[in-house]
Amino acid sequence: RAMEHDRAIEVYDIIRSIRDPEKPHTLEELEVVTEAGVEVQEIAEDEYLVTIRFTPTVPHCSLATLIGLCLRIKLQRCLPFRHKLEIYISEGTHSTEEDINKQINDKERVAAAMENPALRELVEQCVTEPE
Repeated sequence: RAMEHDRAIEVYDIIRSIRDPEKPHTLEELEVVTEAGVEVQEIAEDEYLVTIRFTPTVPHCSLATLIGLCLRIKLQRCLPFRHKLEIYISEGTHSTEEDINKQINDKERVAAAMENPALRELVEQCVTEPE
């Protein structure tokens, strides 16, 4: 349990500095991601299920899918341990949460999105740590 809690803090530290695509703030500052929204469970020896629940700033946020994509890309790059990643919009906080949850947890759709140069550049701007 203590190890899972430490891993959850580690995950939160990675995602809290992701910048919002529209506003000059981080996802932590906007309370889109919170420590309570990060769960880590050991599913095999040295392998963890990381579950992130995030809350868009408004129920019809057009950038919720992009935020989910940023979370996924940053964690895929930065997590120092083996993991399975699930990212969801907090229940009842977005008008199309089911569709978005499907999109951001579909490997092929994520890969296709990252092949789009404009979208890839936007993701890079959001996930790159400020100097």
